[in-house]
Amino acid sequence: MPLVAGVDSSTQSCKVVVRDAETGALVRQGRAPHPDGTEVDPSAWWSALQTAIDAAGGLTDVAAVSVGGQQHGMVCLDEAGEVIRPALLWNDTRSAGAAAELIQEAGEGQAGRRFWADAVGLVPVASFTVTKLRWLARNEPANAARVAAVCLPHDWLTWRLAGAPGLDALRTDRSDASGTGYWSPATGEYRLDLLEQALGRVVRVPTVLGPTEAAGYLAPAVLSGPAGSGSGAALLGPGAGDNAAAGFGVGARPGDVVVSIGTSGTVFSVADAPAADPSGIVAGFADVTGRFLPLVCTLNAARVLDAAAAMLGVGLDELADLALATPPGADGLVMVPYLEGERTPNRPDATGAVHGLTLRTSTPGHLARAAVEGMLCALADGLDALAAQGATVRRVILVGGGARSAAVRRIAPQVFGCPVVVPPPGEYVADGAARQAAWLALGTGEPPSWTPSGTEEYAAEPVPGIRERYAQARERHLDRLTQG
Repeated sequence: MPLVAGVDSSTQSCKVVVRDAETGALVRQGRAPHPDGTEVDPSAWWSALQTAIDAAGGLTDVAAVSVGGQQHGMVCLDEAGEVIRPALLWNDTRSAGAAAELIQEAGEGQAGRRFWADAVGLVPVASFTVTKLRWLARNEPANAARVAAVCLPHDWLTWRLAGAPGLDALRTDRSDASGTGYWSPATGEYRLDLLEQALGRVVRVPTVLGPTEAAGYLAPAVLSGPAGSGSGAALLGPGAGDNAAAGFGVGARPGDVVVSIGTSGTVFSVADAPAADPSGIVAGFADVTGRFLPLVCTLNAARVLDAAAAMLGVGLDELADLALATPPGADGLVMVPYLEGERTPNRPDATGAVHGLTLRTSTPGHLARAAVEGMLCALADGLDALAAQGATVRRVILVGGGARSAAVRRIAPQVFGCPVVVPPPGEYVADGAARQAAWLALGTGEPPSWTPSGTEEYAAEPVPGIRERYAQARERHLDRLTQG
């Protein structure tokens, strides 16, 4: 019964799971918090990883380890392998101006956006590493001059687990490389010309590994406590970006769309062909299996439910009961849930709105139903964007904190119009990393098939009118915002 470990080094915390490589059964787990902020000294991730591994009972008995991590963050190293400055995270927006510069330099208007979409499958926004490198070059030239290598959070942690054996030993995977803005999922090659355009010169970047290529071996002396007493024989997997790891963790296949309802919302699918969307709505990432992972992100997801519950003075369970006791479509009450601006569509200054308020719809149940339907309709807009890029949508896999709402689970098939599968709550990113580690450890041609118990399935129940009324309200609202 070989064991494997999966790590999720997210923005908020580090989670470690140890699972049976063949069945996926959970053996033990641990976690530790990360500091707040949009820039973080990577040493904090390393300390948290040590603590989480020790809390999980160490790694002395595992055959392989793999790290999933937050995407896009910029970790800059000097020639000695030392971190030059705190890492800029995906949610650090100071490079928004740099993103606009890079697009404009590629061509005026739509031409610049098309150039980037064709080159690397995405259009620069502040999240992506390439924009952070431009920001560094413009604002911290002394630090920029010291950069010998640039990598991502999960790359750096994997390298540290291997004992930090030198800059040439940095390794990454397709999924995380595809979020940098200087690696092409379509060609499988770096665009070092784009890295040079951003930073002003070419520096070392991690070697991109295939799905079952090892990044090295766990160094026995790199961790303290129980984790540091192993033999060093454990393989290190190539790792993954968090969304790709989560998709792998829930067993997403071609034709599946994963809808994750957390603080923000993500909608992504497993595809056989790369995406190139010049609008920037769909980011053309890669997955961990050799396929592709087109993705749409929304800013408003589970917080919409939190806000509605707060307005009504109820808990989330009662909010769900109120929504389910109200007819589909909420008798015409529609919520446009842009409570924190919105990314899809790209309206960062947008506000939310409620349309169709009458004496009949002025009840807690109608507002609860409108909030759930509005949030799901906004995510369904992301589903439409994926379909427009050629994605096949056979079923939706619903995950994240918002999926725990009974109303969300029951109403989703009515809004999405396709079957919905809800896996049991879990650490999907760490689970995906563990499954990747198992694939490597077992040496099988196909990844191990882990089937979690407790999965719920809901048949498609499309309700005519919900999406149409939402689209009308959304467009009227956005028109009003445009007109001031």
